[in-house]
Formats: sequence, C-alpha cells, structure tokens
Amino acid sequence: MNSKIKFFQSIHFKIALVFALMLILTLEVVGAVFVRSLERQNLSTFKQQIELPSYVDNSLSEQLMKSSTKSANKEIQQILSDVNNTNITEIRVVDSKGIIRGTSNVNNQSIVGEKTTDENVKNAIYNNRSYNQNVYDDSNNNRYYVSVVPLLNTSSSNNNVVGVLYIRANLESVYANINNITVIFLSASLVAIILGLLMAIVISRAITRPIDEMKKQTIRIARGDFSGQVHVYGNDELGQLAGAVNNLSVRVEEAQDSTEAERRRLDGVLTHMSDGVLATDRRGNVTIINETAADLLSTNADEVTGKSILDVLNIRKSYTIRELLDNQDEVIIDLSTQQQELILHAYFSLIQRESGFISGLVCVLHDITEQQKVERERKQFVSNVSHELRTPLTSVKSYVEALTDGAWQDPEVAPGFLHVVQDETDRMIRMINDLLSLSRMDSGTSKLDLEYVNLNELFNYILNRFDMILKNEEEPSKKYSIDRVFTKKDLWVEIDTDKFTQVVDNLMNNAVKYSPDGGVITARLLETHNHVILSISDQGLGIPRADIPHVFDRFFRVDKARSRKQGGTGLGLAISKEVINFLGGQIWVDSVEGRGSTFYISLPYVPYEGDEWDDDSENS
Repeated sequence: MNSKIKFFQSIHFKIALVFALMLILTLEVVGAVFVRSLERQNLSTFKQQIELPSYVDNSLSEQLMKSSTKSANKEIQQILSDVNNTNITEIRVVDSKGIIRGTSNVNNQSIVGEKTTDENVKNAIYNNRSYNQNVYDDSNNNRYYVSVVPLLNTSSSNNNVVGVLYIRANLESVYANINNITVIFLSASLVAIILGLLMAIVISRAITRPIDEMKKQTIRIARGDFSGQVHVYGNDELGQLAGAVNNLSVRVEEAQDSTEAERRRLDGVLTHMSDGVLATDRRGNVTIINETAADLLSTNADEVTGKSILDVLNIRKSYTIRELLDNQDEVIIDLSTQQQELILHAYFSLIQRESGFISGLVCVLHDITEQQKVERERKQFVSNVSHELRTPLTSVKSYVEALTDGAWQDPEVAPGFLHVVQDETDRMIRMINDLLSLSRMDSGTSKLDLEYVNLNELFNYILNRFDMILKNEEEPSKKYSIDRVFTKKDLWVEIDTDKFTQVVDNLMNNAVKYSPDGGVITARLLETHNHVILSISDQGLGIPRADIPHVFDRFFRVDKARSRKQGGTGLGLAISKEVINFLGGQIWVDSVEGRGSTFYISLPYVPYEGDEWDDDSENS
C-alpha cells in the first residue's frame, strides 16, 4: 500500500538533519578547543603583562632589609606608586613577619602596618614558594588573578625570604575579550550551520530526486504501467541504479506480456477443453477451475475458489490432501442424484517446480457417465443374449434328446416335437438376424437405400396387408379392425422403403398381439410445419409408467412371459428406434396402463409444390 511519507520521515529530511548535526558537532568541538586555547593564550599573555620588572623586586627587597621601618615604608610606597600597569588592581608588600609594609591602593592605606591574614602570603613566607590562582569576588562579581611571589635577599648567598610581593589583577577584561570572540565564533557558526543546512537540503534533494523518481516508477510498474522512464542524472551509483530500474521496467513489461499471453493461451485451452480442470495450491485449495469443471460440478468459479478440493469433489471422507499428493490416484466420483446420473473419472497430477518443491495439484475431470452406461448396457446385453439364446437351445436340446431316446418312432409325438424344434430354431434365427441388423447399425455399416415415397400410399399399403391377412384366415385367432385417419394431402418423404416397412410391420404386429379380440387399431398420418407424424394406437393393456423409458431398450419386455410365449425376440422396438434415427426422425410412445398404447414416428418433411414435380418430370 502506497502511503504518503511525512517530511520528518523522509530520507530528504534525514540527510539534511545528519549533515546539520555533523556540522554542529564539528563546530562545537572546534569552538570548544579554540575558546579553550584562546583562554589559555590570553591568560598567559595577561600574566606576563602583570609581572613586575626584576629591578622593582630588588628595590623592594632592599627596602625590606632596612632597619628603619618608617623610611623604608615611604620608599616602598614610592616604588609602588611608580609602577604604571593598568592591568594591576593592587600590589601589596609584606615583610617576613607578615606585616603589610605597603599597598598600591590609595584608598586602602589603612592596612599598612597590619598583619596579613592571607594564607597564600603566609605559605610563601614560610615555604619560599610562589602561588598563583584565580579568585572570584562575590562583592563585585569580578574574577581576579592573584600572584604571590617571595622577595629574596639577593645580597646574601642564602637567598633568605625578606618578604612577599602580592599582586592582584582584574581578569574581566581578559574574559570580556574571550566572550566577544566567542560570540563572534558562535555567530559565524550559526551562519555556517544555516548555510550548511541549506547546502544539505540542496544536496539531499539532488540525491533523493532520482530515488523519488525511481520510487514513482516502481509504483507505476506495480500498477502495470511500464510507459515511464527514470531520468539518469549522471554516471554515478544513482545513475546506474536508475538505468537498472529502466532496464527492469522493460524486462518486467516483456515478462508481463509473455505471462499474459501464456495466461490467455491457457485460459483458451481450459475454456475449450472437453474435460474439467481444477488447480490447487499446496494446501489443496482451489485456485483455477474451467467452465467445463464448473458445469460438471454444478457450481461456478466464485463459489469454489479458495475451498478445499476435497469438499468441492465431495471426497473428504475417502481421501486426504497428503494421500492425493503422495499417490495421485485415479478416483471414480459418483455425483449422481435422483434427477441426473453423473459419474466422473478424476486424474490427479502434481504441480512441481524444477527444485522439486510441490506447489499444488491439477485435477482433470472426465465425464464417464455415458461410458459406464454403455458398459452396463453391454453387460446387460450379453446377459440378455445369453439368456434369450439359452431358453430356445434348452428346449431344442430337450426335445432332441427325447427324440434320440426313441420318441422319433412314435408317430403321434414325433411330429409335435419336431415342430417345436423348428419353431425354436426359427426364433433363434430371427433373433440372430435382428442382432446382426443392430450390429450393422451400431457399427455404421448398414446402408440406406433412400428414395422419395408417397407416405400416404406406402402406409396404406402396409395396413392393407394386415387386412388381407385377417380376411384370408378362415378362423383367425384374434379379430381386429384398422381405422385410418390420414391427411388428404400427398406427403412425399425420402426414406428407405424396406427398413421403414419393417418398422411399421413391427409396430402393427405389436398392436395386433396386445390388442383385445375385436379391438380397433387406429393408424394416423398428418403433417406439421416441417415434419410428418405417423402413429399407431391399440386398445391393449398399456404400458406401466415406470417401463415407458425402457420400451426401446434391447431385450426389454413389459410382460416377459407373455412376450416370449408370443414369439417376440425383444429387439423389434430397438431396431425400429435405430432405423428411425437413421432416417433422421424420432420414435416415442404414449401409454396409459389399461387404456392402450400409441407409438409415434416423426420424420423430417420438406413440402414440394406440384409444379416442381411437373418441371422435373418434363426435364427428365
């Protein structure tokens, strides 16, 4: 997330601050050393300035050695008066007994003749040592320099102390000068700091400007905008970094375009795949799902993205993510419901990097519902064929064994046994012929001999044959009548006459078989906008609602015992459905149990005008 950086948090401010702090620290150190050195220099110079000439010390020593105190004091006072040094505040002369013999302070002559109380003076007398120190006078808030120097008897080789010279000098002028210089230095330092700070801001701005531009460029790159370029200000490190960012922008744009192209290609492949595809992360959560997988699972991408693939495929009770990663089994998933049958074959494979790191799973879903259905139908078909062939073969075998055992010699029994063998053999031949017909249609080797036929006449011709069969039989086993409801318009339809006749014969035979004695079979023929509808209705027992979807299945019988007794193979309606489908039509049944059944055939129909037929006949 790109949040605005406050000024005090910016590298611009930090560079300027560090530069200013370094400058202040440098000036402070230099100033402290400079002021301290200046102070020592000025104090040393000041001390040299207040030192009295050696002849003054000698003169004062001579006066202190005189026996006449009064005259000596006058001479001492005269010597002190002759000292012309403005830096000296007061000079005192003290003899070896600690008696003050003279002072240069005209306002303090009363102390002459008094005994000194200054410890430094006493120590100088007794120890023959000089003492120097700076003192602070609280009465006037001034700093003074005090020098106590022993006066020696230079005429004697023992250099005995004859007195002490006490000098007191005011240091305020020295420190005032130091303070003035310090103020000047601080002012110059402040100016230098301000100028340095301004220079630091300019320098930091020059440094941070390309950095800021690189930051903005990286933000644009992150947003997918690769159009900008960072300005290269020089061939220094920042310039090389700016060039690297520009190069990175170009490389990222190329990689983005390549990735986007690959993504679109992958999306196109996934979208047009007939199999469902799901991809997960290493935790098994779905990240990609194509439309086919979403349709198979009756969901959408938004609902399953982020969910565990175990929950999406409803296999959590049987598998774990670790088992799928380790084994990559092929899983059969049954998602069938009461409304829809759905069986999926799931193939799992790893998404693995070159380093061997597993980053997820890919699951390919293949709909094998139809395959499973075909497999079940194949097994059922084989079972039905075996069962249907075993029944007549068992009968044939039984009767043949009976004949072999001697029944053939019985003139009353043998003809009946042979008749049964012939009937069962004929039924097996019909069944095998029907199976061969279905096999040819399933394999696509069955050919259609198409021709335009007047369906009214063909349908009526077939029905007439059934009327003739009924009339030719002296004592028919079942009587029936055929009611025709035809459109008066001639309907010319392109069909295979033989195969279509086989279908209608089969429907009529079923109608006759299952109609009651004296029942009416209604045959209808009408035209819709682009179809011809043919129907055959009987007044039989009808078909239970649960059996209607299976009527056209192979070997299916509503009443198995009755159908087999009447010689049916159980393949007639299945063959009829295949023939009608070959002709581009549809066949279906409508039945109410106890009220009869109606079989419908719909064929594609394109109406032709009579003039067109006339023109064709003339041209021919």
